[in-house]
Amino acid sequence: MIRRVVSLVPSVTETLLEWGVVPVGVTRFCEHPELAVVGGTKNPDIEAIVALAPELVVLDREENRLPDAEALAAAGLALHVTHVRRLTDVAPTLGALAAALGVDQGEGKGVPLPGPGPAGRRIRVYVPIWRRPWMSISRATYGSSLLDAAGATNVLADHPDPYPQVPLEQVAALRPDLVLAPSEPYRFSARHAGLFAGVAPMVPVDGKDLFWWGVRTPGALGRLRALLGSVEL
Repeated sequence: MIRRVVSLVPSVTETLLEWGVVPVGVTRFCEHPELAVVGGTKNPDIEAIVALAPELVVLDREENRLPDAEALAAAGLALHVTHVRRLTDVAPTLGALAAALGVDQGEGKGVPLPGPGPAGRRIRVYVPIWRRPWMSISRATYGSSLLDAAGATNVLADHPDPYPQVPLEQVAALRPDLVLAPSEPYRFSARHAGLFAGVAPMVPVDGKDLFWWGVRTPGALGRLRALLGSVEL
């Protein structure tokens, strides 16, 4: 079993800790100040990572930059790269990660997903992830896939870009029922509700539940279904 692991992916860090694998280095976005912090997801401290002498560095194609992966590989470090774009990617991605680490997922470490949600009217949602410019997600993202399983229809699902930049006036024309405003990557909160007055009522949601895949996924799906089920239209 590999024990000296650096995780540059917050959701992977959460999963590793649940598996009993304590990383020797993490990013500041992993929210574990008790562990050695080696920079951010987009600007990791390569020298600090090399100094930790990890047996494996875990990166993600969405979270991390190719130049940093190349620099780590050039330093002679072994890399494991994840890439999750939909809910169905989670189980095989975790299986591959467990295999790379020598972790036995057969000992309660798998991630069984809940079955289909209740039938009924699907809520049309808009999910802002940034402002200046306004950015959202299309169906080519894990977050949109999770919402689909939770019983929501993403009004920008068919956009050709994974992270479309669409002005709010155009979003309003799509007539969403709800603005589902996550707490990350941009920290939306109740005080931002007025920004969406011309679009739809805003409901805050935990950004980790929307975008952190891994051991969190089953619980996140259940919480999103409960949240959507509590909305009165």
